[in-house]
Amino acid sequence: MRMRVVVLSDTHLHRGSRRLLPEAAYRTLDGADAVLHAGDVVDEALLQVLATVAPTHAVLGNNDHGLVGVLPGRLELDLGGVAVALVHDSGSRIGRPARMRRRFPRADVVVFGHSHIPVDEAGDGGQWLFNPGSPTQRRGQPHHTVGVLDIDDGRVVGHRIVVVDPP
Repeated sequence: MRMRVVVLSDTHLHRGSRRLLPEAAYRTLDGADAVLHAGDVVDEALLQVLATVAPTHAVLGNNDHGLVGVLPGRLELDLGGVAVALVHDSGSRIGRPARMRRRFPRADVVVFGHSHIPVDEAGDGGQWLFNPGSPTQRRGQPHHTVGVLDIDDGRVVGHRIVVVDPP
């Protein structure tokens, strides 16, 4: 079973905000089989929009005050035979691989956000660490970004950070 999973984090979109996701982010979402949001959604309206694209899974971020009790703090799920853990804050970069392996020992991929810094790298014991960055707030990063995970036959066969800078 082949799946294309689009990964977002740290969108920080408030209800009624004039600011939306960049058009390139919506283009990346086209054809997604699943959407993951690693927290700091801020308003549930975005999750409702994402759910019209594909099944959407999200966790609570430190700015998601209105979503306490709606979103879990962490989530573990199976996507096409791949064990995925989803959490907002993975802590310091120092020691992250071992810490994520201890926290999510069965996860093939750990998706996280919070820092707005894209991460696409091997962790401990074959675990993959993935932070899509932010499509709306670069915070010192060179680009606005989202992530894509390609899954086929129970394996991650592709993973990439996608630049979605507004024109």
